[in-house]
Amino acid sequence: MKNCAIVGINWGDEGKGRMVDFLTDHYDVVVRYQGGGNAGHTVINSKGRFALHLLPSGIFRSEVVNVLGNGVALDPENLWIEMQDVLSKGIELTPKNLKISDRASLLMPWHRELDGLEENRLADKKYGSTKQGIAPFYSDKYQKKTVLAGELFYPERLHAHLQDLLEWKNLTLEKVYGAEPYTMDDLYAWVNEYCEKIKPYICDTGAYLRSAQQEGKNILFEAQLGALRDLDYGIYPYTTSSNTTAAYAPIGSGLPSLQLSDVVGVVKAYSTCVGEGPFVCEMFGEEAEKLREAGEEYGAKTGRARRVGPVDLVATRYGTEVQAATKIALTKLDVLSYMEKIPVCTHYLVDGQKTDRFPFPDALDKAEPVIEYCEGWNCDIAGVRRWEDLPEAAQKYVLMIEEAIGCKIAYVSVGPERESIILR
Repeated sequence: MKNCAIVGINWGDEGKGRMVDFLTDHYDVVVRYQGGGNAGHTVINSKGRFALHLLPSGIFRSEVVNVLGNGVALDPENLWIEMQDVLSKGIELTPKNLKISDRASLLMPWHRELDGLEENRLADKKYGSTKQGIAPFYSDKYQKKTVLAGELFYPERLHAHLQDLLEWKNLTLEKVYGAEPYTMDDLYAWVNEYCEKIKPYICDTGAYLRSAQQEGKNILFEAQLGALRDLDYGIYPYTTSSNTTAAYAPIGSGLPSLQLSDVVGVVKAYSTCVGEGPFVCEMFGEEAEKLREAGEEYGAKTGRARRVGPVDLVATRYGTEVQAATKIALTKLDVLSYMEKIPVCTHYLVDGQKTDRFPFPDALDKAEPVIEYCEGWNCDIAGVRRWEDLPEAAQKYVLMIEEAIGCKIAYVSVGPERESIILR
């Protein structure tokens, strides 16, 4: 797997961070290529428990170089706070093992404020934003009204650019939302407090990645969220504001000429969803609460209780196709050990018609899940490390999913620790 992307197959929160942490032993470079600090990758290893939001999950391997690509929503404030937390726990971060693209756009303080103001305006029609400024940021980026990280090296240009953006953005804040305007003093304080501190890490990461490719180094690409949150292919408008697909990895990383050799799609053994939007297989009541508690399903960034449901074969098949996954990592199989009968969403009913194809977003509100049941294994499997040692019922469950989605399940996770993975 020379150039491999690790991506989410469903709604996000599938366990991508721990898979990156597990697989980075075979890679020289790990790249975050899209998204921002609005989601979290939880990693548990010998160094402790970490909830990463912007930092690539390869930072725990001292020999790995970590890159934040040009496609990332670069929030200097949250990045610096996250870096300080990681450094305080003994993880080394230097310009040698952490590189930030000079072409990444900066997420400004007003982006977070605008995110909250718009969600409040939408009220009961809100999108379920984490209020980390992601949608306003990407909107500004495509309007060509953001600051590139490399501009920090050109103070005169930066000063003039900030003044222009300030005048434009205050029109929206004051006239549309009735909010307080920003001042140049506010922006200078923000630049000095956060941007200047990450400045030593900013460089031409495109040149670095081209050099790494020429030297034959193995590169791992880390995505945020999942296929169903992709701006173009997800449950629009309840998506993120960037492309979460593996196909975007070369563009968002800074190496558009690269060709991926492998795509590892990550899927939970059941379904979870943070935020608003259609979730056909959703469980409710006591059944949902038991699964939520068993899986500790609370958002790494927001702390919000995740919506839960059985594994959704319709959505998972679609996500596998969208991501062009070459192999699957199935996570949290151990969480289902308490169930005597395990529910599975095998099809949808849409307008009375049974289908195994994922429908257009507007049709999802009318879709109903078709639920079938698999035998449970009713024993603790957290200590299992070999496929043949899994209970037969657990093996059948994995093989059932594999056959339904048409992609080999190569990794089976039975616990949150780095070593709690069965290789097939």
